[in-house]
Amino acid sequence: MQSPVQIDFQGMKPPEALRAIIAEHVAGLEGRFGRITACRVVVKAPSEHHRTGGLYEINIRLALPDGKEVDIGRTPRLDQRHADVHFALNDAFKRARRQLQD
Repeated sequence: MQSPVQIDFQGMKPPEALRAIIAEHVAGLEGRFGRITACRVVVKAPSEHHRTGGLYEINIRLALPDGKEVDIGRTPRLDQRHADVHFALNDAFKRARRQLQD
């Protein structure tokens, strides 16, 4: 990767354990696909006032050669499994792998 991975946490303190997990996921993507030039991951903590409850939102933006980008991000609807930050991260990176394969 040409630039360091940017990891932003919104609405929560940045736990070092989550940084390490995200770095492992990004390294796995880079090892498998090898053409990623930049990566930004945003972890948004659940809001107390959100209608869907305490669900984490994970957004991933991958920059590829020739100006191509892969954006992974959606607000999980009615899937309470996203209340677990580890599940939300794994789900987002699975979607990133699927898009990179395409």
